[in-house]
Amino acid sequence: MAVVVTKDMLIGEILMIDRGIAVILMGHGMHCVGCPSAAGESIEEACLVHGMDCDELVADINRYLEETQA
Repeated sequence: MAVVVTKDMLIGEILMIDRGIAVILMGHGMHCVGCPSAAGESIEEACLVHGMDCDELVADINRYLEETQA
């Protein structure tokens, strides 16, 4: 069963699940993935700062996890 990411999870937490998620975050324009303060932000907080659609990003991450952990 694949892990499901939610918008309240921390960036650092989801990167520990699968480092490939960094590519998805950067593809959505979140280029500060390696920043120490980003690791302590939730996906939702980071999306607010960057003006991104949080639900779309979470859906893309979960699709990726379903494909790679199947």
